[in-house]
Amino acid sequence: MNESNHPESRIPPGQQLVAPGKWPVIGEREPAQSDAPWSFTVTGEVSNPTTFSLDELRSLPQTSITIDIHCVTRWSRLDVSFTGVLLKEILDRVAPTDKAKFASFIARSTRRHSTSLLIDEAVELGTLIALDVDGKPIETGHGGPLRNITEGKYFYKSVKWLEKLEILEKDKLGFWEAESGYHNVADPWKEQRYMVPTIDRRRSIKLIETRDFAGQDLRSIDASERDLENLNAKGASLRDANFTGTNLPNADFSNANLSNAHFHNANLRGAKFVDADVEGADFSGADLRDVDFSGCSAIGASFYSQRDGQTVEAIIDQSTVMSESVIAPLFPAQLEFVKSKLTD
Repeated sequence: MNESNHPESRIPPGQQLVAPGKWPVIGEREPAQSDAPWSFTVTGEVSNPTTFSLDELRSLPQTSITIDIHCVTRWSRLDVSFTGVLLKEILDRVAPTDKAKFASFIARSTRRHSTSLLIDEAVELGTLIALDVDGKPIETGHGGPLRNITEGKYFYKSVKWLEKLEILEKDKLGFWEAESGYHNVADPWKEQRYMVPTIDRRRSIKLIETRDFAGQDLRSIDASERDLENLNAKGASLRDANFTGTNLPNADFSNANLSNAHFHNANLRGAKFVDADVEGADFSGADLRDVDFSGCSAIGASFYSQRDGQTVEAIIDQSTVMSESVIAPLFPAQLEFVKSKLTD
């Protein structure tokens, strides 16, 4: 953990602190259903493949660490204490072979979430196979009963509902990296959020001309400073998309994934974000009058920011549809700003 007494020096670029005592639940809320007792299996390039029950894990030497959580959707939570078994303790018992280079952490989830780390790096970072948080068993929504905790990485590298560790000779991209394009290194201090875009410039220009993104996977598309009035982006995957300064009146982003998208100074008047994922999206300076955010997930979204020493605010008024349940997870300062504009 960074030992600085100044919280602001512990916040990586692009991150904001959650309200005291809050820990947002991101992604799925519970593991895949199974009648089997929970266990933790280590397999692959090891001499002694082993399955541990939860009781057996608790009987091993326990280590407590206090870390700062940094989520890729731009929120941070400081000084969270986890207790469990160091990955090194597990590896000492299963004896990796000379071919062992990577550790793949696999979840008991409906989509088989996983992530991978270099073994040497994971050990150096003090990766923990955690059972408890802040002195209590980890709650299901936060990945209990078992979660690997790796300090110094975005939190998608700490897999919920851990039930398997596969030791590999060659790397295998995890779910978030392969399906969502999250960066495989995931250093929050370098803002390694995403890998390369899923679309080349030629195809993006052609799609922009059609103004029809519906159902497309267009991660990190650059549609900045364009005229995209009445854009149809229903159900599109637009993580990290750049709509900075774009003219988007009456655009339809219903059910779209816009995690970490950039709408700075965009004209979004009359747009629809019904049931969209706008976690970590930047709306600072955007015109949000008559915009419908019904059913959105807006954890980590920003509606004002500091740029070049000036405060840049979204245009929000009583015509902006944002329910209490939508804005409640916002960062404290963002929440106060949005509420003040909705009631003006």
